[in-house]
Amino acid sequence: MIKQAVILCAGLGTRLRPLTDTMPKPMVPILEKPMLLWNIEHFKKYGVTDFKINLHYLPDVIRNYFGDGSKFGVHIEYSFEKEILGTAGALGWFSGPFDENFFFTYGDTISLLDYRAMEKRFSELENSIGMQRVQRTENYADADVAELDENGKFVAVHPKPHTATYPNAYRMKGVSLFNKRILDYVEKGKYLELGKDLIPLLIERGENFYGYECDGFSKGIDTIDKLKEVEEYIKRNHLTP
Repeated sequence: MIKQAVILCAGLGTRLRPLTDTMPKPMVPILEKPMLLWNIEHFKKYGVTDFKINLHYLPDVIRNYFGDGSKFGVHIEYSFEKEILGTAGALGWFSGPFDENFFFTYGDTISLLDYRAMEKRFSELENSIGMQRVQRTENYADADVAELDENGKFVAVHPKPHTATYPNAYRMKGVSLFNKRILDYVEKGKYLELGKDLIPLLIERGENFYGYECDGFSKGIDTIDKLKEVEEYIKRNHLTP
């Protein structure tokens, strides 16, 4: 059972101002509870209790609220980035050990996935270094997309903006699961983006990185409209804060 997750919380959240004038984006409340707490509590339902959280903008807001995580029944290790290292570069800055496999997501993404189902699928893949949730789509103007082969393996990544169309395009949905071998490709202190840099490098080096399709709800929240959309979804489905 995977018990560890990395949640990225270093971003500035400029598109959620003025809410983020006084708090980092993952602390923006959804129905009076910080979105980061929503994610931690949902992970906890699936036995994930060890968290690594990176910080940059207003770091003490998160530290003061969560502490070491014990009051929420979890353990939290923080890393502070003096300069933002990117979505993959953040992995190289934690001092504590990584488990053999661990989940990876963004602090501004609400994810209500069945993490055990995701883990089960990962365990069925041969020699996989990682897996990311994807969604088949022809509407990807605003998103990075991956091309997958017939076995669901990534064969190419196309960052936005796009100047071409792709025959087998999947929107990259952010929630991932990694084997710790992925850390061999992350240089400490170097800026590195997951979609634009790290996954293409893994493909180039012949590593097996797969897509994962599922029906679970997840939504990146980078505007007020998306925040309202998530709140409506939670109320409509009677999910309690």
